[in-house]
Amino acid sequence: MSALADLTRAAREQVGRRREQVSLEELERAISRRRDTRPFSEALVAPGTSVIAEYKRRSPSVGDLPRGADPVEEVVRAYERGGAAALSILTESDHFGGSIADLRAARATTDLPILRKDFTVDRYQLYEAAAVQADAVLLIVAALEAGELERLHAEAQGLDLDVLVEVHDRDELEVALERLDADVIGINNRNLDEGTVDVSTTYELMPDVPAGKTVVAESGISAREELEELERVGVDAVLIGAALMSAADPEALTRELSGTDESTREHHLP
Repeated sequence: MSALADLTRAAREQVGRRREQVSLEELERAISRRRDTRPFSEALVAPGTSVIAEYKRRSPSVGDLPRGADPVEEVVRAYERGGAAALSILTESDHFGGSIADLRAARATTDLPILRKDFTVDRYQLYEAAAVQADAVLLIVAALEAGELERLHAEAQGLDLDVLVEVHDRDELEVALERLDADVIGINNRNLDEGTVDVSTTYELMPDVPAGKTVVAESGISAREELEELERVGVDAVLIGAALMSAADPEALTRELSGTDESTREHHLP
């Protein structure tokens, strides 16, 4: 079984367990009391390269992360002070140690837009995200059949959730553009099955992304210079998790990466 297949299988099992504890009807009632959402996609297109700062407790490739034992509230406040444009909260439990409780804690701490980061395979997860006032969800093209991907994408939009559509190659990018007309494209530089990371994936796919789409580069980014190079080719935002969750001072690293310690955040495009 591939790594992604294992992760999606685990996600379906987790959904089954949670559905026994909280019904879809209960989630719908919670959504009816939902406050206005924050504009996740809009937060990514400010001048400069926006940083989506991620809270995750561990990862299959690295293991437990140093800041993973820190309270969600503490880390989220550090990200916000450092100038993060948005947050990503990892809620997958079996492999990443996350939970809906982590997302709920983040929501109570900040008004920054929040992406619910998980392996979304069931509409129940969309309702969970909306019920705890997330602003966006992740859909991974490689994890879903085309019809299922389309249904989940449409239903997420119906729940007023932005969608980060993740791709790894040109075929998946074509699905995201042709089948979904996705507004926010996440290019993941990590090969889940091989465990390797190659930032050149983003550079290779960027010419195939039409103007007007918002592009998020994911994985393998840890330095300001890398963000500036990505900005030059049109990347709007970067999603950074392990580097920030391993930092001795997450606030300082977020500030360095986001460029908020510079005199200006004008585009560096020639």
